[in-house]
Amino acid sequence: QVQLVESGGGLVQPGGSLRLSCAASGFTFTNYYMSWIRQAPGNEPEWISAVNTADGATDYADSGKGRFTISRESARNTLYLQMNNLKPEDTALYYCAIRASLNPSGVRSYLEYEYWGPGTQVTVSS
Repeated sequence: QVQLVESGGGLVQPGGSLRLSCAASGFTFTNYYMSWIRQAPGNEPEWISAVNTADGATDYADSGKGRFTISRESARNTLYLQMNNLKPEDTALYYCAIRASLNPSGVRSYLEYEYWGPGTQVTVSS
């Protein structure tokens, strides 16, 4: 059974930083896309970043580009999201998700991801 467990969320002031972690199990870290997807209350989920676990290539949505960095530690089956210069509009529940396909088409759509963690809450407020 695939399990994804996010951690690292919390309350942070605007301009601050957080580092989210996702512990994955029941899954081999090869030939998959792994993503961070967030959802604010009342909004649809928003894909924000992905890693191709086969070659390490990364991709970012405009909302986090230049502020967020996705990385992985395959030996520990862990995905990370370093978030800097956080803004109130970053407030959301952040999910770790897996897409079991290497086809690049659709990688930016949350609808393409089969496995999701329960999420970790990020609140950016002064």
